[in-house]
Amino acid sequence: MTRARAQQICCQDTPYYHCISRVVRKAFLCGFDKSTQQDYEHRRQWMLDRLAEVDSVFCIDVCSYAILSNHYHLVLYINKKQVDSLTDLEVIERWRKIYIGPDIIQRFVDGEDLSKEHYCLIAEIVDKWRRRLEDISWFMRCLNEHVARKANIEDDCTGHFWEGRFKSQALLDEQALLTCMTYVELNPIRAKMADTPETSEYTSIKQRIDDHLKADLQLNKDAKEQEPKGLSLKKFLLEGDYLKDQIPYHYREYLDLVDWSGRAIRADKRGAIDEQLPPILTRLGIDAEHWCKAMQPKGAHQFSRAVGCRDKLREYAKKLKISWIKGISISAKLFPT
Repeated sequence: MTRARAQQICCQDTPYYHCISRVVRKAFLCGFDKSTQQDYEHRRQWMLDRLAEVDSVFCIDVCSYAILSNHYHLVLYINKKQVDSLTDLEVIERWRKIYIGPDIIQRFVDGEDLSKEHYCLIAEIVDKWRRRLEDISWFMRCLNEHVARKANIEDDCTGHFWEGRFKSQALLDEQALLTCMTYVELNPIRAKMADTPETSEYTSIKQRIDDHLKADLQLNKDAKEQEPKGLSLKKFLLEGDYLKDQIPYHYREYLDLVDWSGRAIRADKRGAIDEQLPPILTRLGIDAEHWCKAMQPKGAHQFSRAVGCRDKLREYAKKLKISWIKGISISAKLFPT
């Protein structure tokens, strides 16, 4: 049974979500379409540019992404602390980067003397916009609608461009977050669009590697010049320094894990590498065999609305008032409690 998005996305359960959108038409979102002999590769840059624009407005951080030929993946973090700290003027400034808003808001920004009723109306509007800034559904709407309009103009057609509403999975614990982020990073390799993570175009893993290389080359330059332009990815835990709003893994360990997983799932490389696992898998108590299965093309589909350990999934199912949720048996093997 289809459930309202509000019943599936809730900061009280987890701030992390895996989202997927797929095109509805036969024509590709991006890349080369052999059936029509048309090249849509430039649309991947559309997606990335719009993602950066939307990310700068919303209080939702991008942890990982992969833009493929007919769909894309995002792992998102709802930054509740950030949205709560915004002033009313900051909320207005952010939202109006995308939408104009009613005339009364402009009069307020200009400092016009307004009535008490007007101020009450403005407070209601700002409160609504503040809630939207932490709403993944609005985030995905602003991203998908913009790209759909551009694609329809280019294709000289009308109608739906995306296959219904986006799919989302709640990532209920750190192990689930690690699984989905790695799964997303390896999509181009599984699709044979790239051979290695560092050559996987339009993925967060390549962007992170490129950003780190650029930072190393600019050590002697001003701090402003060291900041990468475009999409700002959520940062990993720094070595020896823990902050709650960081992704709870060290960057170098994550690179090792993605690289190891990418080699382990390829049929032509299976058994050719050392069987010893990266330390992070051992510390998290993740089973190697089932980890590799989760990295396969249909691995993420073994889970339905949420990914997490057995107990977390049961709590989540109880909150949704359902007696069963897909993925419990898999999580029992992958993430034992």
